[in-house]
Parts: sequence; C-alpha cells; structure tokens
Amino acid sequence: MDETPRELFLSRMRDLDDVTEALCEPSSISSVLDFRDCHNTGMPSYDTLKELMARMKAVLFPGYFGPSKVYRESLRYHLAANLDSIFRLLTEQIRRGGCFACADYVNDCRGSEVASSELGMRFMKRVPEIRRMLIGDAQAAYEGDPAATSPGEAVYCYPSMLAMIHHRVAHELYELNVPIIPRIIAEMAHAHTGIDIHPGAHIGDNFFIDHGTGVVIGETCIIGKNCRLYQGVTLGALSFSKNADGTLVKGIPRHPILEDNVTVYAGASILGRITIGKGSVIGGNVWLTHSVPEGSRIVQSGAKARPGENLTGNVQPTDGQ
Repeated sequence: MDETPRELFLSRMRDLDDVTEALCEPSSISSVLDFRDCHNTGMPSYDTLKELMARMKAVLFPGYFGPSKVYRESLRYHLAANLDSIFRLLTEQIRRGGCFACADYVNDCRGSEVASSELGMRFMKRVPEIRRMLIGDAQAAYEGDPAATSPGEAVYCYPSMLAMIHHRVAHELYELNVPIIPRIIAEMAHAHTGIDIHPGAHIGDNFFIDHGTGVVIGETCIIGKNCRLYQGVTLGALSFSKNADGTLVKGIPRHPILEDNVTVYAGASILGRITIGKGSVIGGNVWLTHSVPEGSRIVQSGAKARPGENLTGNVQPTDGQ
C-alpha cells in the first residue's frame, strides 16, 4: 500500500534526523573544531574582516575606495571615523583569532580584551607606514608598465595593488603574531586576483606584479626593494623537511631571497632557500634551484631547429626544390 503524504513526510523527517545525528557526532568534526569554552566567543568572521578591509582601503586611499567625494577640509573626520571602526572591529577579530588558535596572548578568553586591544593599537600605529609602502607600489606599477597612465590608475585597476593592500595589512598582523586573521585577509585577495602571497613574506619597497594571475609567494620569502614579477611566477619551496613522526616541519626558511632590483619574467619557478643576487633578471619559464650572483641573466636554452625547419616550424626550401 502506498504511503500517505503524512507518512512520507514523517519518513523524510526521520531520515533527516539520522543525518543530523551523524553530523552531531563529535568524531565527525573534532579534527577541525574543538568545543571548548573559548568557542563561545564566536569564530573569526569573514564578513567582519571584509568590512574591515573596505574601511582600511578607504583610509589608505580616500576617494578611491569608500565615498568617492572626500574633501580636504573634512578628511580628518572621514579618516577618524573609519580608524575608530577599524580598531574596534580588528580588536574583536584578534581576540577571536587568539581564542581559535589558543594563542599565547590568550590566557582566559573572557579576559583577553586587553591583550587584543594592545595588539590592535600596535597595528594601528603602523597604518601610516603601510600607506607609504603602498604609494611606492603604485608608483612602481606606473613606472614599470607602459600601459599605465598614472599611479592612480594602478590603485584603481591593477590586481597587483589589491593584492599588495591586503598583503601589507596582513603582514603587519603576522609580524604581531596574530593567528589566522592575517591568512584570512590574504586569501581574500588571492580569491579575487589569483595572486597568492603568504602574509609571512617580507616584501620591500616599490614592488610590482605585472598582470599577476598565478603568482605564488611563499611564507619565508624575502624580497628586496624595486623588484618586479610577471604572471605565473612561483617563489616556492623545493622540498619539505619532516619530523620523526612524518609530519612537516613548520616555520623553517624554505623559500627564495630576492635581493634589490630583481626582475622575474612569466612562468619562472624559483625554488628553495636560494638567493637571487641584486639586479638579476630571471627569464620566462626558467626552473631555478640554485643561487645566482649579482647581475645574473638566467634564460632558457635557445630553441633548436630541426634540419629543414626554421624556428616557426615552417619548412625551408632545400637544394633541388
């Protein structure tokens, strides 16, 4: 006999109850979520950090982000209102991030507001320096790309600038040993631009990534002043050391060092804790795993034509044809 609509409904509810029970089983999620008291404070919030970054961009480049009309006479009020909101939002997210990761500055999650507030204010005092560096990045984009008509165009349009705004902010928080929050901020830009910069990477003044998609810059990279990368460049690790139990060793220097005025062209992979000397140029699609001295020019071996062909693949006439 066919089930009645009510019986069918109750059957589906029992099925859903079984699914709910399985999902509530602690073992199904304990590796990523431990229901400790500190989680009563709430997880870090992606939406809140998104708002924080929107306000940060309005502070760093007023008129470009946020309200399009910002007058010099009212600039102080515009900045002060945003800075106050940024500080409040950031302090709470630092507290949540600390509780999430059981950070050293959190002894009692219910009493961690003071430590989080101190970290938040230490970050706020770095905001003028963040802007100074970003202005240099915008100037480097203008000077490095003949298609750019002004540094302001780079601020508005270039994925490199969006990536660097997020990176300069995330890196300062990383340097303060704030857990998880810097990575979330970095991944916002990665998702939007395709440029993957770990917040731990040290990047000097006047940095520019042309085009940008597919660039990867690892956690322990050190990049000097006036460096330029093109799309698809990887500054990565060559291998990963392991502990006796087979887990990866964390935090060791494993990514390249680029000294000042280095240019790396599209598709190049520079791997391991090696040093690229000052003023060097690394050509497109090069695979490099050893250090090179100052002023090096590293390119692929030239393409070789087979007999009867030129480098475009067109057949050349031979004697008797």
